[in-house]
Amino acid sequence: MSAVDETIVREYFEAHGFLVCQRRKYVVQTRQKSADEEINLIVLNPQCSGNVPATFELDGETLKQVSLAIVAVKGWHTEIFSPGLLAHQPKIFRFVETRSVEEAKKLVGGDGLLKILIVPGLPRDEKTRERSIELLRAKGVDGVISFREILGDLIGRVHTNRNYQKSDLLQTLRLLKNYGLLREPQMELKLKAKRR
Repeated sequence: MSAVDETIVREYFEAHGFLVCQRRKYVVQTRQKSADEEINLIVLNPQCSGNVPATFELDGETLKQVSLAIVAVKGWHTEIFSPGLLAHQPKIFRFVETRSVEEAKKLVGGDGLLKILIVPGLPRDEKTRERSIELLRAKGVDGVISFREILGDLIGRVHTNRNYQKSDLLQTLRLLKNYGLLREPQMELKLKAKRR
């Protein structure tokens, strides 16, 4: 996982009022990661007392219902998290193993600790999407957030008349927006053409 992906996710949670802890500051290269090294971020929302999100697919609105979570970032931006991929990639789920969760609980307590997976996207086909969600839930994942949701939210929050010099990511988004390379999302209408 690249530092860019983690930076994007960190900015997203911070923009929503979360306190973010990055547990590991090193990269494991010569050995396999231990289970507790699979957690990329631990997030705490001081404004929330409950910890039961309404849906499995989280967004900026439902994120308000999360008070404490461990987060794993899987920025495979060329793949969709389909049942086939999930079945053949057991290391995706190492962050939900007991050892990882216990390590996080030592740091922040454990009442209502959720396990959130950041994914490039889920399948568009409804049936395949539901099977993917069932598989993720069965493995112990409590919620997912797509990179599309994260980037869209951050782009929507950036204003061209502000200087974000303390955040390279937000400053880059501001510049792209300022020069017309990023546009505000537009409403998509599905209209049938009338026959004449």
